[in-house]
Amino acid sequence: MAETKEILLTRIGMAALISGLEYLKTEKRSEITEKIKIARGFGDLSENAEYDEAKNEQAEVESKINQLMNMQKYTRVIADDEIIEDTVCIGNTIEIQEVGEDEVEKYAVVSADEIEMYAILNSDMDDVLLSANSPVGKALLGHKAGETVSVQTPACTIEFVIKSIYKYTE
Repeated sequence: MAETKEILLTRIGMAALISGLEYLKTEKRSEITEKIKIARGFGDLSENAEYDEAKNEQAEVESKINQLMNMQKYTRVIADDEIIEDTVCIGNTIEIQEVGEDEVEKYAVVSADEIEMYAILNSDMDDVLLSANSPVGKALLGHKAGETVSVQTPACTIEFVIKSIYKYTE
């Protein structure tokens, strides 16, 4: 039997998974059921675009529900005592500034699994989450506030100053 890997989520990520799953199972399923019911009323199902679209949407939602339920089954929420408050790690929020730039950017450092979970939910979190598995995330892990970290990208090397680190909260 194939081994299933542990899925690591923050408390906020787990709350989003639970609420997103509940939304899909209740509200979204009901909405699609109503669409199918209305589309059936249009007549011949063999040439009914509204019916086909609703059935496709239903299949997509059921697929998402299955993916999220499987994720939930193997999820471990990162414990507070695993989060090192003064070091870049999963579960912290960081404020970083690219050397030579004025703007300070703020990101919550999360696992690649948490990024995937938000993608399944169609939540656009790219501007607030940083995957610990991304090139920038990997380079920053283990560093402390005040340190300058070089990140090698395919195009160039970028340097970031870590301005602050604190626990990821909503």
